[in-house]
Amino acid sequence: MTTDEAAGTEEERKAAKRAARRERRTRRRFARRQWRRRWLRWKPVLAVVLVLAAAGTAVWALWFSSLLSVQAVEITGLHSLKKGEVRRAAAVQLHQPLVGVDLDGVRRRVAALPPVESVEVSRQWPDQVLIEVTERTPIAVAQIGDQLRALDSHGVVFLDYGQQAPEGLPVVRTPEGTSAEALAEAAEVISALPASVTKVVDHVDVRTVDEISLVLTDGRTVVWGSADQSTTKAKVLTSMLPMDVQTIDVSVPGQPTSS
Repeated sequence: MTTDEAAGTEEERKAAKRAARRERRTRRRFARRQWRRRWLRWKPVLAVVLVLAAAGTAVWALWFSSLLSVQAVEITGLHSLKKGEVRRAAAVQLHQPLVGVDLDGVRRRVAALPPVESVEVSRQWPDQVLIEVTERTPIAVAQIGDQLRALDSHGVVFLDYGQQAPEGLPVVRTPEGTSAEALAEAAEVISALPASVTKVVDHVDVRTVDEISLVLTDGRTVVWGSADQSTTKAKVLTSMLPMDVQTIDVSVPGQPTSS
């Protein structure tokens, strides 16, 4: 073989190698394009599958798994009520899915307890229901017939004291069958009394919404009328207390009388 023939053969081999490399690169590029096309076709399907799987897992965890079921009912804010009373009223079923608890229903049932002024109910993930109670605050003892009941600032009677009422609260005396409106008026009157007057009041006598009077510890009577202008009436009464009279009438605070 001549030198020229050998050189030509070498060049042909190199050319063949270059062609082979180009062909491999072409095949790899083609394979990548084919893979990308398949991926683009299957990508939405895979996304849907993943979403469905995640949704199925969430549904299972929320509704069927014991991991997110009610294991306890936490109750806060109690003073006169017992936790057992609130739990019975709430009627939250343990081991039910936490997501399925009827929070509004629980709230209504607990709010129906007389000592409850307001209540908030919430889910505490992963496995508790929280009931936050605000109880009514007594401002007076309502003596209704022979019963002693707690009276709040809205005129709601909510607790039976039995035969022993707590000391330090003014007493409201009223006959059985007194309307809720009359009790609300009495509560408004008591709320308007300054401490200097409250301490000399033996009890508040309530007949109707317009027939409210104070009986003082020294036996004197204060005719109050309705709860209208109670703040002004309290100021007028304070100025008239030193008077040596048996009856003070502040039902019309602009024209008080005494006798």
